[in-house]
Amino acid sequence: MATNRLKNSVGIWAFGPNATRFMSGGYHPGAVGESVVDRTRRAVDGLGKLVDGYEFHYPGEINEGNVEQIRRALGQADIYAIPLGVFSNPRYALGSLVNPDPALREETIKICEGAIDLCQALGAKFLIWPGGEGYNYPFQTNYADSWGWFIDAIQRVVEYCNARGVPFLLEHKNSEPAMKIFMRDIGMTIFLIRKVAERGTDTRNVKVNMDWQHLIMNGENLAEYVAILAMEGLLGHQHANSGWGTFDDDNMVGALRFMETVELAVELRRVGYGANGERMGYDLFPYTEDQVAAVKQSILAWEFIDSLAARIDVDALAEAKSRKDAVRGYQIVLETLGLNQAFVEEVYRSRG
Repeated sequence: MATNRLKNSVGIWAFGPNATRFMSGGYHPGAVGESVVDRTRRAVDGLGKLVDGYEFHYPGEINEGNVEQIRRALGQADIYAIPLGVFSNPRYALGSLVNPDPALREETIKICEGAIDLCQALGAKFLIWPGGEGYNYPFQTNYADSWGWFIDAIQRVVEYCNARGVPFLLEHKNSEPAMKIFMRDIGMTIFLIRKVAERGTDTRNVKVNMDWQHLIMNGENLAEYVAILAMEGLLGHQHANSGWGTFDDDNMVGALRFMETVELAVELRRVGYGANGERMGYDLFPYTEDQVAAVKQSILAWEFIDSLAARIDVDALAEAKSRKDAVRGYQIVLETLGLNQAFVEEVYRSRG
């Protein structure tokens, strides 16, 4: 087992009713009507020392009124990140930071400021996943105006975070709840950060949160984008999960895309992820599974995958990569998984 384990955090939303369009009440009726404090206590009781911290959306899951109760329920665990959570409020059905109503845009900025103030008090990171900042149809949106409002809003949020000393994370996704989200890929995320920087705002405090399934949905290679973000000084957080690639499944880590996840682990180690306090966050949505068991399995799966990455001969792998030798690269990786010389010899012996 690798000794330099990444600390972790888990989104509390994994323990909710887990509603879908076809099961609006969710597959976990016991969570309906459950307070966030009780939900937190249930998660902590079930996961114990496996989890270092939790993440809560503001203002629905965490706010000034319940934060102290949540902290008591957390015990030794901390609050690592607070994402903005207005996307589920019908008041912002047409967007919040890009809503055509300037009063609602300003209202959203004030909500962001409240979340950032809470992050400052807790030593947490602020995160925006702009799921509602987009459109559903052609001819629905003035793109130039909407992008202008979006850049304006993110600039104000960055400056408020800078003034409060709060790290700021941006997380992209291509669709849902808006069918076309403006910040829908890694390139657009970097574009947005660069546009804010062009205006003279210090963006050194801004990093990118990689939600693995969001990248998978786009056909974005996990390890490649770790390398790109690290090169750009933008690698900030991970939301670990897996999925089939067509929807935001948020399945258990390692359940799908196993080899890509192993490569991701190798790349995270190569760039020194965790050296500055970064964590392995888990964004999971166990639709029908036991929630505590699914989160626990994901944590254990990541620890196992990371331990495999620690045993891979990275020097030999680098040499193979220098020649773009895919066969040799796979031999090196699969040897760690058990496809070693002894196994090869047994295969040949079995042929008689």
